[in-house]
Amino acid sequence: MPAPHLSSTRWQGPIPSELWERMGAEFGLPSLERVRSRLAQIHEDPEPVMQQVVRVFSADGTYCPGFQFREDLSLHPVVMGLFVRAMALRIPHNYFAAWMVTGCPALREGRPVDLVDRLAPAVLIAALERSFEHGPGVGRGSV
Repeated sequence: MPAPHLSSTRWQGPIPSELWERMGAEFGLPSLERVRSRLAQIHEDPEPVMQQVVRVFSADGTYCPGFQFREDLSLHPVVMGLFVRAMALRIPHNYFAAWMVTGCPALREGRPVDLVDRLAPAVLIAALERSFEHGPGVGRGSV
């Protein structure tokens, strides 16, 4: 199945619930409290890690996309680098999470999540910057 593509108008409003359902099915989308509980089993103080976690906010609660975690529950360093840059650009968590799992023209329609272990972080950061070059909530020509 080709990677879904979000048009610039979709970046202006709520992310379709189908995207969160697909993300949950493919990567897991545990609740924030479940992630906190799991991290507390391996960290004496999970709060420093929790402050770095990508979150998805919905009417049903707050969730954490599984694509940011490695098997040992450590945070994927490339995803975290992208997220830090997204926060510096003031890209909301939900839009960043959606960008990670949708086709990106700046990456030849590849999904960033599929490329974090194959491309240099600088290439992914440049794609993120191009995708949101007009800022959050404004139409984006390259997303």
